[in-house]
Amino acid sequence: MKANWQLFVGLSVFYVLMTVVYWYVGGEAVGITGMLLAACLAGMVGFYVWFTQKRIGTLMPSDNLTAEISDGAGELGFYSPHSWWPLPVALAATAMGMGLIIGWWLTLIAVTALFFGIIGWVTEYEKPLDDPTMTASH
Repeated sequence: MKANWQLFVGLSVFYVLMTVVYWYVGGEAVGITGMLLAACLAGMVGFYVWFTQKRIGTLMPSDNLTAEISDGAGELGFYSPHSWWPLPVALAATAMGMGLIIGWWLTLIAVTALFFGIIGWVTEYEKPLDDPTMTASH
């Protein structure tokens, strides 16, 4: 990951330099804004990868030139086998976008539905601590 964060930070610096050059030669405001936003996005990704690598604290197999493929084996994280929550979130987001066209009343209803959909999605695997009906299979 060391090379990853350096790549993204370097890309962010490159975008900033190109923005200055573009502004100096008389570029339009939309292009300048877009290039600055691209620099911010690359910087955020670079910071996230750097922070993650710092938190892990070990050398990743991708950074070791003599590493084998099997060195990267193991559990990568938890991935949900199935979830219905993306469907109501997507429908609420679509209704929110349509509400901007149709009317503000639909936007307000959709924002409320989106709020509950995101809460449901985030807390999908939360388990109550003292619920006797919950078993190990849930």
